[in-house]
Amino acid sequence: MDVKERIACRVAQELKQGDVVNLGIGLPTLVPNYLPSDVTITLQSENGLLGMGPLQGQPVPNLTNAGGKPCGTLPGAAFFDSAMSFSIIRGGHVDATVLGGLQVDQHGSLANWMVPGKMVPGMGGAMDLVSGAKKVVVAMEHCTRDGGSKVLKTCTLPLTARSKVNTLITEYAVFKFKEGKMLLTEYAPGLSVEAVRAVTEAEFEVSPDCHEMDLSLLTR
Repeated sequence: MDVKERIACRVAQELKQGDVVNLGIGLPTLVPNYLPSDVTITLQSENGLLGMGPLQGQPVPNLTNAGGKPCGTLPGAAFFDSAMSFSIIRGGHVDATVLGGLQVDQHGSLANWMVPGKMVPGMGGAMDLVSGAKKVVVAMEHCTRDGGSKVLKTCTLPLTARSKVNTLITEYAVFKFKEGKMLLTEYAPGLSVEAVRAVTEAEFEVSPDCHEMDLSLLTR
């Protein structure tokens, strides 16, 4: 089972009917593939589009998502400049944002915009999104390529935002951040609380109703 698809499937369950949602580039763009059939959301792209949809047919010149890739629109879509787009974000009109991450720590802080010493094209809208969206969901792989945990006691990379993450979803677990605490609420099929602890540097508590992650939509 593809790790990114597993994460995207679980993230989709965080989105509710009618939500205005901003999806980060990469893994988050897979999330709409796994929305329940009774849930319809409106996608906002910070480059100036509300009502983004899948690409159908030939690309339209200059119509792209925030990552610069061709996209489509749905009936009722609206186009506007960056000033309006970020007014929507900063004004608290985005119900949820789904972002990738390099690191998340036990305080709900996120680092996802740069690695010191490496070329960075720009910070994008992540800092505005995590501060302005009503709900911040981070979707990322649990460990680095060399096996080290990306879920840390304290982020070591430059922060995108401090203590703004509401939910962290990896291929191993779901964590919620409530009242300054990091809670394990779900673990992946075939794993256990102990298995999650073994790959997690961060210190977390276990929710009383902690249970196995539902990935049934992967098979549809």
